[in-house]
Amino acid sequence: MPFETLPLFRDDAYLRECEAKIVAHSEQGGVILDRTVFYAASGGQPGDTGRLVVAGGPVVPVAATVYGEDKTEIVHVPASGEPPRVGLPVLAEIAWERRHRHMRMHTALHLLCSLVPFPVTGGSIGGEESRLDFDITEAGAVDKDELTERLMALVEADHPVTTSWITDEELADNPGLIRTMSVKPPSGTGKVRLVAIGADGSVDLQPCGGTHVHSTAEIGGIAVTKIEKKGRQNRRIRLAFAEPA
Repeated sequence: MPFETLPLFRDDAYLRECEAKIVAHSEQGGVILDRTVFYAASGGQPGDTGRLVVAGGPVVPVAATVYGEDKTEIVHVPASGEPPRVGLPVLAEIAWERRHRHMRMHTALHLLCSLVPFPVTGGSIGGEESRLDFDITEAGAVDKDELTERLMALVEADHPVTTSWITDEELADNPGLIRTMSVKPPSGTGKVRLVAIGADGSVDLQPCGGTHVHSTAEIGGIAVTKIEKKGRQNRRIRLAFAEPA
């Protein structure tokens, strides 16, 4: 029987911990909670790591967080050992510094999307470096130094980053909101989460289930480090933070 984990991170990405209860184990020994602050890997963003502190018991390091097969269960994968038994209360704590770098980078990639007017064919988020692949049809359409300058101008402008919800039907009626060709927006539950950068999405507006910072200034120093040719039209654009983790 599938369980549904309440994803607290979807409404507040800055929550670092929460009280929860173990409701089930996955077949592979993962821990399923009734609610969690742990982001589950999806859309190119890695799942959170951290720990589960069992009331009156052990501390269980979490090596990865993934979705169950039905996409409603969030599975916390222990680094080792047997999972704590079902029914126990726990304190779920994420590795905040790692998560925050993913939040900063994810928002930076949305800014990159706003500057490169071509469909996105793939992407990956990391704590040091990330990338987006674009279906670019024009030779010389992007320049590394110019993109970095324009990207940092958006960062320094301190644009607000906000979220809202629309229905699946509203998304279907507005296909232009979807920038990604390879990853479908998180839909099917009756509502879709939009991430807006700038007043009313003036900088960027697109469906996204990932975690983001509250303003572009929080991203900090970032640069386009490389533009690679990955096929006749595909171009891979890499970003990196100015400071190490």
